Amino acid sequence: MRTSVGSTEPAEYSGKGQAMGRKHWTGVALALCVVVFSLWAGFGTAKAQPKAAKLDKVTLQLKWVTQSQFAGYYAAKALGYYKAFGLDVTLKLGGPSITPEQVVASGGAQIGIDWLPSLLATRDTGTNLENIAQMFARSGMTEIAKKSTGITSISAMRNKTVGVWCCGNQFELYAALTKHGMDPEHNKGVKIFNQPFDMNAFLQGKIQAAAAMTYNELAQVLESKNPATGKLYTLNDLNVFKMQNQGTGMLEDGLFADQSWVSANRDVAMRFIAASDRGWIYCRDHVTQCVTIVLQNGPTLGKTHQTWQLNEINKLIWPNTKGIGVMNPAAFKQTAAIALKYKVIKKAASSKAYDATLAKAAVQYLKNHVKGIDVNGKSYKPITVKLTAGGK
Repeated sequence: MRTSVGSTEPAEYSGKGQAMGRKHWTGVALALCVVVFSLWAGFGTAKAQPKAAKLDKVTLQLKWVTQSQFAGYYAAKALGYYKAFGLDVTLKLGGPSITPEQVVASGGAQIGIDWLPSLLATRDTGTNLENIAQMFARSGMTEIAKKSTGITSISAMRNKTVGVWCCGNQFELYAALTKHGMDPEHNKGVKIFNQPFDMNAFLQGKIQAAAAMTYNELAQVLESKNPATGKLYTLNDLNVFKMQNQGTGMLEDGLFADQSWVSANRDVAMRFIAASDRGWIYCRDHVTQCVTIVLQNGPTLGKTHQTWQLNEINKLIWPNTKGIGVMNPAAFKQTAAIALKYKVIKKAASSKAYDATLAKAAVQYLKNHVKGIDVNGKSYKPITVKLTAGGK
């Protein structure tokens, strides 16, 4: 999924949420009194008791349409984790005309998902939004080239036609090209092609390199026929340059909310993060079952594509030595520095743009209440996915 850096409504940022105190833990205790949950072998469907318990309503604004990019949230809802944690959660679909920050700032949802640069750009306009959990620990942005082009490194893109998405998606590649002496903003040393949000120009040979997310567009290429072989493209046909490995990766899917809502609903926010974490842990360890849940929610792309996507999304989340959703300050600084360099933001981002205390509390909450749960993914290993034509 791509991001779009745009404008949203004003409202002066009033500072990072305070650490959870007595009021928060009173809320947790109350929630535990009215919501008792059981988990099948630590991973099964969560059951809420009693049925009459009042649930806190939360709407989550997704960044895009239904797909495995959001599998953990669909799983948390389908398996009853949200309900078990005292929540009634609505998942609100995104799309090309929807900016999650605008939806949350206007009260259309309490929590949203978007890339960190977009959140920083929105904060730069004076909005009161803050990151409350950084679900993706690393970037999924790549630039890919067919091996037949001879492009074996970022530096080898000099004087080549290089595709990149607009609207805030270009900065990771721009930073990588700049590191190698090119000036992508002025087409010096490289010819920048404004790539549509598809892979047609790349597949048709109109450009030598193209932007592709590991979990989506790369799969679209691998689901297409290579005219040179008459078979589907394979990774052996491509060179894939991950921005994360180039030292220019920017943080992507994170949960954010209005700071005033967070201040008044810290316990609700913490339980939402914990239940969502629980969903992602399930999807880490049960890929096939989790893909089935996604498919039941009507995505447009098929089973093998969704399986590939979930496998790649898991690689962006796991492992996380700090615990799922906990912001890495170094990764935040790198994202903020690139955003400032390329004028995504006008002034240096403050560490108050995120509140890591809720994500840390959610991780501890799971460790306290789910015996043996692995919140770090320390033994995580990706699966092997065989793609089919069209991702069916």
